[in-house]
Amino acid sequence: MHVPHLFWLPRALPCPYVITVHDVLEHMARAREHSGMRRSLHFHLTRRVLMGAARIFAVSQFTKSQLEKLFGIPSPRIEVVYNAIDERFMHGHATPADHELIAQRYQVTYPFLLYAGRISPHKNLVRIIEAFSALRTELEKDGKFPDLKLIIIGDELSKHPDLRRTVIKSGVQNEVRFLGFVPIEVLRIFYDAAKVFVFPSLYEGFGLPPLEAMVHGTPVVTSNTSSLPEVVGNAAVLVNPENVFEIMRALHRVLLDQALREKMKRRSYDQSARFSWESSARRILQAYEELASRPVPYSEPPVEVSHDIASS
Repeated sequence: MHVPHLFWLPRALPCPYVITVHDVLEHMARAREHSGMRRSLHFHLTRRVLMGAARIFAVSQFTKSQLEKLFGIPSPRIEVVYNAIDERFMHGHATPADHELIAQRYQVTYPFLLYAGRISPHKNLVRIIEAFSALRTELEKDGKFPDLKLIIIGDELSKHPDLRRTVIKSGVQNEVRFLGFVPIEVLRIFYDAAKVFVFPSLYEGFGLPPLEAMVHGTPVVTSNTSSLPEVVGNAAVLVNPENVFEIMRALHRVLLDQALREKMKRRSYDQSARFSWESSARRILQAYEELASRPVPYSEPPVEVSHDIASS
């Protein structure tokens, strides 16, 4: 049996199981919310599920290291099998007619920066908006990109009063647009049309959106933390996601340095080509075949894990 996400399972199952772990963010959050006995119970139940698996697939080296560090899982039990992007993002470049289509349908103007993804605290949208506001001030001094906008795809602004307050406080009410969710076919055009894709997330088990932008050759500014350096390689500009000024300076540099943009575009194509579902499926199939021919007996060794998951 292949369990696609990390969650608790019955102790007795009729067959061996493998499990894919995308990240441990939810488990870290729950551990912070609980204390004492509840925290200990949560940790041991989660670890029991992990140790009971015949094989664990982690979607990045970073996620693998988190499993080793936080839960004491032995490295040989974990295999890294990367995620990949939806094939619908790979249908070639958008056309000028496509760009005009989204301009009319969504009432957006060019040029724009783009963020696409979930809207939650660890995605760092507050700092994106603050960095964008500072960027507009800097560009005004340069006399460049006076009409630059920020497009945010993922949810409606009305659902996030904290972001609304940030937009108003930063004075960019007329320059920031929240478009909610859009179909993949439309998102593909937005990726293609964006001047820069900005994704300074605080935590990612893998981080698909930067890869989705890179397959279109769009320059990416993203975080130097968690799995993101592993995913983007040398094709993106990495920043400290907690430093608004650093995010702003990176965006400013990428916007104004045409030679850098061209280099990032070439590297983006090469880096995004390293990830494919065909390759990942092949590795999982090989693991299935290996486990079917040579079952791995389960024996949970005693282990002392001194690291406090709630402090991570």
